[in-house]
Amino acid sequence: MYRVFKPLIPETIGDLLDQLAVMLFTAPLFRDKSGRFPEQTIDTAFFELTEGLKNLRGRLGEVRFLALMDMAATMRGLFEADPEDRTGDCAKGQRLIFDMEEMVKEAARRPRR
Repeated sequence: MYRVFKPLIPETIGDLLDQLAVMLFTAPLFRDKSGRFPEQTIDTAFFELTEGLKNLRGRLGEVRFLALMDMAATMRGLFEADPEDRTGDCAKGQRLIFDMEEMVKEAARRPRR
């Protein structure tokens, strides 16, 4: 029996990095390849990402948070433009994931106040 998909909203930097890794490997459609979570879509993936960024806004810093939100919006547009991974936009979106990971790691290295 299949479980109902429940979005996992990142609450820590590690959770956010995990979310980005999952997105990297499920792009551009963000479907669960096992079939266990048929409700998982691009909408749920980006909901989890943006809500996770909001949860970590204070830890990320305002400038970094705004940049990451902008990158997420750009990334979604790239994946939606290349759902069959044929035009190169999917690869551009995946590169943005790597850039986002670096920004998040940079925030993790920043001392807390």
